[in-house]
Amino acid sequence: MSERKRRMGKPMWITLDKQHKSYLSLKRIFDIHLSMLGLLFLSPLLILIAALIKCSDWKGKVLFKQIRLGKDGEEFWMYKFRTMHHDAEAKLEELKAKNEISGAMFKMKEDPRVTKIGKFLRKSSLDELPQLWNVLKGDMSLVGPRPPLLREVSEYTPYQIQRLLVKPGCTGIWQVSGRNSLDFYQMVELDLEYIRDMSFYLDVKIICKTIIVMVVPNNAY
Repeated sequence: MSERKRRMGKPMWITLDKQHKSYLSLKRIFDIHLSMLGLLFLSPLLILIAALIKCSDWKGKVLFKQIRLGKDGEEFWMYKFRTMHHDAEAKLEELKAKNEISGAMFKMKEDPRVTKIGKFLRKSSLDELPQLWNVLKGDMSLVGPRPPLLREVSEYTPYQIQRLLVKPGCTGIWQVSGRNSLDFYQMVELDLEYIRDMSFYLDVKIICKTIIVMVVPNNAY
């Protein structure tokens, strides 16, 4: 039986050792430099996307911000390009019964709240680009588990809480391994697998795969 299958079949608790902690310190330097370069070189694209969002729904803001939980459950404002109509949050309750993913998340493939430009941004993952600012601030890392909502974490088991042992990421192993075709429990196992095995090699591998996924989307919606 492969190591991955063995882990998926039996819960394994995580302990961060000195090697992990040294890697995380160096990773912060890596994150600062790459996020600065990303914001600088992608600024023309960011301006273009902002203009398209405003044209598609002029009543709403260009950026969407939402409280998420980071390392050790610390709250922070996460930024994304707005992909939904300005009144999307008010309509969430009436759509919860149509949730298409199990566990403590909400996903709906044909979500009526998503704008036309929003569908493209989600499909290409371009809506996530403002999170480079979160990385620069230190709220997030370039690679890591996706930052959960407060209501999602309130339903976590102690085992699932281990997702919060490290800073959340703009991208991660879940995004390049099937994304919305995977359920919540599979996502948790992938995130915990990343935390157990995290290294610069794995981070670079995930970043390269993310670039490919942005060009050829994998079940993003």
